[in-house]
Amino acid sequence: MVIGLILSALWVQPSMAGEADIVAVKVFKLKKVSDTTFRFRVTVAHADEGWEHYADGWQVVGPDGAVLGERVLLHPHVTEQPFTRSTDLEIPESIGEVTIRAHDKVHGLGGATMKVAIPHGS
Repeated sequence: MVIGLILSALWVQPSMAGEADIVAVKVFKLKKVSDTTFRFRVTVAHADEGWEHYADGWQVVGPDGAVLGERVLLHPHVTEQPFTRSTDLEIPESIGEVTIRAHDKVHGLGGATMKVAIPHGS
């Protein structure tokens, strides 16, 4: 019986990849588009394991917790870590700071987040 428990424990191996972490964010005002449009260039680190467990997106969250926008990631980045992707979002002038958080297919939201100032005056 003990051998059976040991073998079953070895058969079900836990996922080695933890939660997805935000490791860098750059925010640029897109003046040619509008005074409230910004490009978010976000770098995510996650030990993607393949299609079953990978970082599948990140969100820009306002001070009140409302999701202002997100970038959906459609495939794993197993050999590209950390990786950077961008998206453009409208951010109202009333919002001076946002939080960026990542999501992965196994853990959901979690890992390291990052707060960034919105350069409205630039």
